[in-house]
Amino acid sequence: MMDWLATFYPWSKSLHVIAIITWMAGLFYLPRLFVYHVEQVTPGSATDEMFQTMERRLLKAIMNPSLIAAWVFGLMLVFTPGIIDWSAVWPYAKGISVILMTWFHMWLAARRKDFVAGTNALPGRRYRMMNEFPTILMLIIVFAVIVKF
Repeated sequence: MMDWLATFYPWSKSLHVIAIITWMAGLFYLPRLFVYHVEQVTPGSATDEMFQTMERRLLKAIMNPSLIAAWVFGLMLVFTPGIIDWSAVWPYAKGISVILMTWFHMWLAARRKDFVAGTNALPGRRYRMMNEFPTILMLIIVFAVIVKF
């Protein structure tokens, strides 16, 4: 029944990696845009509108489709017979990290709405600190998948 997943495995793995690369690029860049938005832009100005446009397009055109693709192709990998050793720790470490990465994505989407509403209360320093969160999760995921602890 799941034989087609085994046949499609190299493609699903390749597409998963591509989706992760684009998703991670957005997860690294959007908080950086927020830093500059908070520290350099006057609310209601033309620059404010430009930043909101950049942030919206990054989230809607790159990050959201990449998130969906990463999950779809990742789940295809999960259900491919013989790929995951469920007795090991690594699939659970990766799974928890992916859920946290998805939470971070949603947190960023909520912060973008704050900028749109003019209610952002977070300073640039907070966005700088939060920008490290996906890096930590990426390290956990990469080591879990490659080292397979």
